[in-house]
Amino acid sequence: MPHRLELTGITKAFPGVLANDNVSFSVRPGEIHALLGENGAGKSTLVKMIYGIMQPDAGEIRWDGAPVVVANPKAARKLGIGMVFQHFSLFEALTVLENIALGMDAKIPSRELEARIREVMTKYGLLLDPHRTVATLSVGERQRIEIVRALLLDPKLLIMDEPTSVLTPQEVAQLFEVLRKLAAQGCSILYISHKLHEIKALCDTATILRGGKLVDTCDPTQETSRSMAEKMIGAGLKDIVRAEGRSMGLPKLVVSRLSTKKTGHFEVPVDSISFTVRAGEIFGIAGVAGNGQNALLDALSGEILGDDKDAITIDGYGIGLLDTTGRRKRGLCAVPEERNGHAAVGDFSLSDNSILTARDRLGMVMMGLINSGAARTYTGKVIADFAVKALGPSSMAGSLSGGNLQKYIMGREILQKPSVLVVSQPTWGVDAGAAAAIHQALVDLAAAGSAIVVISQDLDELRALCDTLAVVNMGQLSPARPVAEVSIEEIGLLMGGVHGATEASHAIPA
Repeated sequence: MPHRLELTGITKAFPGVLANDNVSFSVRPGEIHALLGENGAGKSTLVKMIYGIMQPDAGEIRWDGAPVVVANPKAARKLGIGMVFQHFSLFEALTVLENIALGMDAKIPSRELEARIREVMTKYGLLLDPHRTVATLSVGERQRIEIVRALLLDPKLLIMDEPTSVLTPQEVAQLFEVLRKLAAQGCSILYISHKLHEIKALCDTATILRGGKLVDTCDPTQETSRSMAEKMIGAGLKDIVRAEGRSMGLPKLVVSRLSTKKTGHFEVPVDSISFTVRAGEIFGIAGVAGNGQNALLDALSGEILGDDKDAITIDGYGIGLLDTTGRRKRGLCAVPEERNGHAAVGDFSLSDNSILTARDRLGMVMMGLINSGAARTYTGKVIADFAVKALGPSSMAGSLSGGNLQKYIMGREILQKPSVLVVSQPTWGVDAGAAAAIHQALVDLAAAGSAIVVISQDLDELRALCDTLAVVNMGQLSPARPVAEVSIEEIGLLMGGVHGATEASHAIPA
């Protein structure tokens, strides 16, 4: 039987960058094949050529044994290639049903399409109301739309780019069931992920890229997560180093009975949340997507204003009535979950994006005039210190890979040395080496006396990084406990499964 997909000598260059350098590998029918590499290794460029978004400069693509030219995504879908992107291509003002309809090549009557959507959702357990507006959905729920849209095409090859980066452990297990079922039916899966323990659990083969070149093809079940990570980065993986005899300081960030108003029918507000973060402490907040994490970050950062200045205090000073600029001046920096359009503006340069958040703290604007030199110098330091693969401070944010943009955003905030740092999903979509570097930078910032709040769905990350842990469920926060005293099983119970008591409200209505 011929290979489902075979690449021979694929090469692709951009100005100043050789993204793919003579890459060759193949995927068999029914095989779950991992594509690994650090941020900027060329993975996304490679799969975009397979999906017809761009064309190779050299090399050959064979499909079911025959050479093909994949002219565009429509041609790819006609062959039987589906793709779930890391960054969602969804219109927020439209419903789930309308977004899926826009992604279909053939015009299908709305009622018929809805019936097919419900059939796929029920078959694979991807419960979501087709009539909900995308703007009301969590990131994890938006991921389900992309998966359902791809499955409606009945693909022979499904490409998945970081599909679990915003999913909970329960949702990951559910997704793996879907993928194994598809593979058993003969569908090939090309799977990109930085979560190497998932690669070991799911994949049959792993192809590893570094610097645009293929460096190894291996059986992930015969490797350790560490050995694969070290092949990806071409060096030893560093462990988090903590200072000996570290102790916490006085309370720095105090949140007292913080509540937010419900802004939409499906929005989960926070309800009377209280916690304290001491100087030098990393405070973790776990939870299933859509349980109030976004409302909490918006309330802490100042995007949502409260009516009690003392609901949030830094070093005893009430900031609850200050906007984002006022809070940054008092020492609070924040990184939201969504990096595209929220944490960074894609059509702005990295230097201009630095001005957006660091202008007051680092003197980039004086008497209404922008100090472009200061912005470029600072951005250059972020790029160097966090190993961001970019051509320089003038690079457009939208030109960076997802992982490199995440490294830039985290570096931009950490290097401001804030008194309080609040981050959501700090290592979303970054490779093992970059995640370790970000974790170390957070530990070092805490060691210098900052109070840090980490909101994450990655329980391994929270357990490795944090001193104290609480769980948010339906907008309420569990009592905080030292990380060493809480097990993954206890955290899972506190998380309450898929949306806890609201699971029924997210089922597909008849």
